[in-house]
Amino acid sequence: MSHETAVKSNEWYTPQYIFDALQTYFHMDVACPEDRTYCSVPADIFITEDSLELNWKKFIWMNPPFGNQNQKFKWIQKFIDHGNGIALMPDRTSAPWWQYFANNCDAVLFVNGKIKFIKPDGTKGESPGNGTTLFAIGSKGVEVLKNAEKNSLGKLYCSLNV
Repeated sequence: MSHETAVKSNEWYTPQYIFDALQTYFHMDVACPEDRTYCSVPADIFITEDSLELNWKKFIWMNPPFGNQNQKFKWIQKFIDHGNGIALMPDRTSAPWWQYFANNCDAVLFVNGKIKFIKPDGTKGESPGNGTTLFAIGSKGVEVLKNAEKNSLGKLYCSLNV
């Protein structure tokens, strides 16, 4: 849903090519903007408010707000506890929250290049200051990230347990 950039906005949308590479359908988008005009997440249910207080079901897509450091760990913990989905987060490999996430997921895909997210008006944003990581938890998530790597979205690293 939200991404940090030089422009101050809470709404930045994941571009369609990410979902084309994943080749999957999600049951829920757990961090969806209210205005879905430029939202391309292939899902049945779109949660726009109070997601951290609601029950998540089945295979989920999570692109949470990036800016609020106090909330980031809550999103990560809920995702891990849910155990079934794909999460998009910024590459901050030295950050404690990133290391915790990577150590508690089944697979991590480093997206090639920097994603130019979609602005609320439908135009492409500028190149962000950092790259993007996709985290998978659960066997379906791992298979989806394997598809993404085959489709040249990035480089995949899997847990030895998967």
